[in-house]
Amino acid sequence: MDPITRRSFCNGNIVGPQHFAKATMAAGAFNPDVEFASPLGGDGHGSHTAAIAAGNNRIPVRMHGHEFGKASGMAPCARIAVYKVLYRLFGGYVVDVVAAIDQAVQDGVDILNRSVGPNSPPTAIWTTFLNPFDAALLSAVKAGVFVAQAAGNGGPFPKTLVSFSPWITTVAAGVDDCRYENHLTLGNGKLLPGLGVSPATHGNKSFSLISAADALLGLPATKYSALDCQRPELLNKRKVQGKILLCGYSFNYISGTASIKKVSQTARNLGAAGFVVVVENSYPGTKFDPVPISIPGILVTDVSKTKDLIDYYNSSTTRDWAGRATAFKATAGIANGLAPTLYNSAPQVALSSSQGPDVKDFSFQDADVLKPDILTPGNLIWAAWAPNGTDEANYAGKSSL
Repeated sequence: MDPITRRSFCNGNIVGPQHFAKATMAAGAFNPDVEFASPLGGDGHGSHTAAIAAGNNRIPVRMHGHEFGKASGMAPCARIAVYKVLYRLFGGYVVDVVAAIDQAVQDGVDILNRSVGPNSPPTAIWTTFLNPFDAALLSAVKAGVFVAQAAGNGGPFPKTLVSFSPWITTVAAGVDDCRYENHLTLGNGKLLPGLGVSPATHGNKSFSLISAADALLGLPATKYSALDCQRPELLNKRKVQGKILLCGYSFNYISGTASIKKVSQTARNLGAAGFVVVVENSYPGTKFDPVPISIPGILVTDVSKTKDLIDYYNSSTTRDWAGRATAFKATAGIANGLAPTLYNSAPQVALSSSQGPDVKDFSFQDADVLKPDILTPGNLIWAAWAPNGTDEANYAGKSSL
């Protein structure tokens, strides 16, 4: 047991954790300076899926000093046998996964939950149903083990399933009717909808807006985009302090080199009253999720609403002959986004969930198998995660099966 973990937290849900890395190590892919040669989770994915399956009942969900309700695992009295086969930086090897499946069957598990899959249909065999994963799972099913596998996160495109065979229960990701919404109120009276699991601006008041472009320090050229608001040292703290920082949503957010969490840290370091991130260009297939943050913040995803905000800011900002901002008269207030809105609507298939038809070979010919089999909640699921792992504790994707 981790020495910093209180013994009272342990309830016996986890039994016999094991890890499999012989193939990984033989291939020279295992880096002991980064990876754990143990069942210990490296990025929170395993902890998240385990908590969804068998987490304790009605556990308070607390982040940044706020409570978001209670969370429960699907089967709080169940026991989880852990077989770690994937690693943070490179994934894993088929041989290790098959070894783990065989060991699980030998150990007598009742259910195999596979929140993993191949990147594409196998190329070296004539049918997807005979790939090493599915063949090993067929043996597990014949031994009386129920097998559930994620459909994948390749949506919204057809033929992106990574769970192929009829003996596997393939699970698609669903979006329920719970939304964390927020809005920004401009000084001209306009309300701009957005996303932001955050508190309201102090006293529910409005504060002056300042664009990151108008807060730039005269520093040498850098590889970082200051408008992304990822680096506080690129911005003038004296100008930003006490104002709402206006930042741009660039492709860096799509690629993962920028994040809302870092914007939050930048705004906090600069003493800002809050921040707004605006999407000026639509990127096909982009999925925006609310991020829990400790200071007032909002992401405006509607390009037309972004234009309204920028037009208001530009018309309200006084500039000198050289275009430098001299007075910031645009104001805005961020609402409280900590409470969810329930729409009482039926679940929908998540945009990211992999779609059929199922394929029978690498040439993507249709298989005579209907997939996915079922749909379960798979978007913004509150659950446990590793503190030194992923940024936040509400993943999206079919790992949440």
